[in-house]
Amino acid sequence: MFAELNELLGASPERPDAGVNLAAAREQGQLVFLEGLKSCLDLLFGEEEQPGQPNPLQFLRGSSAELRALFEFVRASLAPCAQRDWKGPVLLLDDLSLLLSLGAAPVPVLDFIHYCRVSVCCQLQGNVVVLVHSSEDSEDEENELLVNSLCHHSDLILWAEGLATGFCKDVHGQIKIIKRLSLRQAAEQDQVQIYQYKIQDRNVTFFARGLSAAVL
Repeated sequence: MFAELNELLGASPERPDAGVNLAAAREQGQLVFLEGLKSCLDLLFGEEEQPGQPNPLQFLRGSSAELRALFEFVRASLAPCAQRDWKGPVLLLDDLSLLLSLGAAPVPVLDFIHYCRVSVCCQLQGNVVVLVHSSEDSEDEENELLVNSLCHHSDLILWAEGLATGFCKDVHGQIKIIKRLSLRQAAEQDQVQIYQYKIQDRNVTFFARGLSAAVL
């Protein structure tokens, strides 16, 4: 899920993606970025934590399975201050599956997402965007539990995957857009749209199935 689009989803705050300069946004106080690898290294090999400033990934030390410190980082980052006043904030989590790879259990990860949704979506009227990975033949039960739970509670699902026919230089994959209308009205059916895409140097092109430039 999202495997082919991973490089376009903010792998680093230093590179501009799809016309958005993340470095400039960070300097202007419009973006708060948690660099996971640096936080891990600081926790495992760095200096002692400052009092009152726990490392967001302190669960790696095994003292507690919960992700309270990570949520506190999110909540503190969204708090209004002189430099910023969030209006309709967006929380991007890329990629949530890594928390499982780092040793977190599915239940604490789902609890973390629940509290983030309450803070961002309900209290601040914002949005939460989550990247996870999955596959039809996956044998990772914990990751599939996480994926299924997120799909169950999401208003909009973007499912990106490669072509069933194999590699093609002009079409890199297809994306399924699922609008969960049934979450708001029980009698409504979910809307599903399917597009194909091609990843280019600095953007991605979408088109209806069978209508790539190579075919036309």
